[in-house]
Amino acid sequence: MSEVEIPQVDPAVDAAATEDDAPIIHPKATPIESRFLYVDVAALRAKQLRRGARARLDQAEEHPLPLIKAVKAERVAMEEVKQNLVQWDLPDFKVVVDLR
Repeated sequence: MSEVEIPQVDPAVDAAATEDDAPIIHPKATPIESRFLYVDVAALRAKQLRRGARARLDQAEEHPLPLIKAVKAERVAMEEVKQNLVQWDLPDFKVVVDLR
């Protein structure tokens, strides 16, 4: 037998390395029908992108965004919302009755 050592791979370290490299699959959101809701959701997503969130457009192959428009976070956020890549929900509204 030779004196060459075979490096042992720790399964926990190997699994962590593959998890970081694997793309995150985001489920499709329900389509937005209101222009005002579209603007609100896109603005909140642009805020996340400016703070360092990763863009989800690289996983979507359907409609690639041209490189010129991909510079601003607002454009990226608008395209993500248009492609239903951003999850959103509305808060529960309470009915207020004025009895004056």
